[in-house]
Amino acid sequence: MRKVTLGRIIAYIVLVLGALSMTIPFLWMISTSFKDLSEVFVFPPTFFGEKIVWKNYLRVSDRYPFGKFFLNSINISVVVVVFQVLTSSMAGFAFARLKFKGREALFALYLATLMVPFHVTLVPTFVMMRNFGWVDTHYSLILPSLVSAFGTFLMRQFFITIPVELEESARIDGCTPFGIFARIFLPLSKPALATLGVFTFMGTWNDYIKPLIFINSVAKMTVPLGLASMQGHYSTDWPVLMAGTVIALLPVLVVFLLAQEYFVQGITLSGIKG
Repeated sequence: MRKVTLGRIIAYIVLVLGALSMTIPFLWMISTSFKDLSEVFVFPPTFFGEKIVWKNYLRVSDRYPFGKFFLNSINISVVVVVFQVLTSSMAGFAFARLKFKGREALFALYLATLMVPFHVTLVPTFVMMRNFGWVDTHYSLILPSLVSAFGTFLMRQFFITIPVELEESARIDGCTPFGIFARIFLPLSKPALATLGVFTFMGTWNDYIKPLIFINSVAKMTVPLGLASMQGHYSTDWPVLMAGTVIALLPVLVVFLLAQEYFVQGITLSGIKG
């Protein structure tokens, strides 16, 4: 009993230290956003300056249209989330419940695309977007992200757990496959849908590489690209940059907190837990 207690104490200490190691940089970012520029690099470092500088948050849009960056990211993320959840749930239902020739081989081939590094596809995707005339438009950020092999795998794993009896009862009542999907499977898959939605929103919102490749105009930049452009070649207003970073984190935190309950259930039930 004593060994078990000692083991738990050690485990708690390790977990607390791990949590602090991830929390301190976040708290330092917030504290820096309220400092004056002259207090950022003082030694020894301090969490708080002599006074709270609220105007750093007002100065975020002084040189760059940060509000435009924010709206661009919101529009792109919402569209990608809606369509990726829709396409992934439909494809996941097809692979989980519909029987057709070559289903397993096609699904294996679909999953194999997950092993292809994202950077390998950047050049072919850029060539396609250029041929379509979509470079420096939001279409180049939205259309390639409307489908997801990971999302399909996630939804398929969840749909497999739904009892077959529900599907059979619906078929007896004359329900079509699409009706079974829309009336039975979708209402029961809120945890998986929330999980996929959170993952997709976070990935789209924080994406830096694709906007860097496809977007050239300042007015069409997203938040990560806009924050990167706020760093000067010779000097950077770090408190203002940290204030913009704090603002950029808010949508992700809000989405996660709103879907937290379903998110945890989805991770547990979809078969992708640790």
